[in-house]
Amino acid sequence: MTRLYAFLAAVVAATALGATWIATRGGDGDDRFAQCRAGQIAGGAETIGGPFELVNAKGQTVTDKDVITEPSLLYFGYTFCPDVCPLDTSRNAEAVDLLEDRGQRVTPVFISIDPDRDTPEVVGDFAANLHERMIGLTGSPEQVKAASQAYKTYYRAQDKSDEYYLVDHSTFSYLVLPEHGFVEFFRRDETAEQMADRIGCFLDAM
Repeated sequence: MTRLYAFLAAVVAATALGATWIATRGGDGDDRFAQCRAGQIAGGAETIGGPFELVNAKGQTVTDKDVITEPSLLYFGYTFCPDVCPLDTSRNAEAVDLLEDRGQRVTPVFISIDPDRDTPEVVGDFAANLHERMIGLTGSPEQVKAASQAYKTYYRAQDKSDEYYLVDHSTFSYLVLPEHGFVEFFRRDETAEQMADRIGCFLDAM
């Protein structure tokens, strides 16, 4: 039943994100990244992404301007996640390394959607174990919710009376550029190589 809920949550999140994506696209041909996008979509994506305020591994309050100082790959998950999050974030780290080998620098960012357990120290250790440049972020429930809503993600914690409770959540990764904001998302079935190729296209077009 838990897997069913998680699957349905992912479908709902994907549908909502896809609808928002299409709704915010235009066909005026002014999209400088059009050749890089996976779908036949042009225009902007102004309603996805935006300002956030969270807490970093040092316990410092930071904003999106502090975090996204270069092309960044954002992922919303939680450190107690038994399988999906470690696989997705490891793949993201691999994509970042592939890009670095090609002379293109991207910062991987992990944003927790489980602030009750994911303290600054916990997310910091989790991120550091995945990639030396990965930024781990957490925050108050209100801060986390606001960041999640900005990126149209979904999450719902199961029964918290169990200390090992799971959190159902969407599993998209988001490419965000400092001067352009959110430009693309990646599903979890995409490989590190596929992500690196598409991200590289965006970076070349900047």
